[in-house]
Amino acid sequence: MIEEIESTPVRSELALLAGARCGGGFRTLLAQALPRERDTGTPLYLMLDDLAAVSLIADFAVTRWPSAEPGTPRTTVSPQEGVCTGFMPGSSALSPDRVREGGDRTRRVVPLPHPDDPAGWHELAVPAEPSMRRARRIDVTPGEVIGVDAMFQDSATVPEGGRSAVHEYRLHATAHARTGVLLSLRAEPRILPYDECPLAVLNLDRLLGTPLADLRTTVPRVLRGTDGCTHLNDALRALAEVPVLVAALHRRAQE
Repeated sequence: MIEEIESTPVRSELALLAGARCGGGFRTLLAQALPRERDTGTPLYLMLDDLAAVSLIADFAVTRWPSAEPGTPRTTVSPQEGVCTGFMPGSSALSPDRVREGGDRTRRVVPLPHPDDPAGWHELAVPAEPSMRRARRIDVTPGEVIGVDAMFQDSATVPEGGRSAVHEYRLHATAHARTGVLLSLRAEPRILPYDECPLAVLNLDRLLGTPLADLRTTVPRVLRGTDGCTHLNDALRALAEVPVLVAALHRRAQE
């Protein structure tokens, strides 16, 4: 549940989200509370939209740390059969012994900021307690055909320092500049927890021909249940912001 929320610059409408749960129904409430942010595709709306998915995987952070009390079981997320490709019927993710059998394929990752690319990321906090983070990057190259290179990473702090990632994808896409129609789309699974998870990329062709601006509504309709990956779907929905980024580049070029 959201206890406090604020932004810089200030958006008074965020007060409407206080007391809301970040799970089911949150995105509907978000659209009602910030319709202008939704309609104009602001960065703030994109970050708030991610709260629904990040809250879903927040328990992963706790599993990286020893229990506070000896003998206390670590927090785990109960598998929901059929909710996504990774939890398809018969999946290794549904096995009670999935960790012992090698089903947990999370791994340590290096810091995203790099000294050779100071503009690549803003400064990221380094918490010393259990903490979950979703980092997202969307780079666009304008032209008659828009090029898109995007990625996201879900990672948690670990007691010995650094971070361990549970999800990481990279997306490559092109779209027609005038119509915004998606021309090509490819996803690279980098880090995923179970063997079946990468199978979600086999269905991406279903989105070709979709206008970028429609992806927020089209992706959950076309890639439902075992046809999609919850977190890859979020990355695909976020491509609806590409026209906003292209417009910003055009304004910058005219200044």
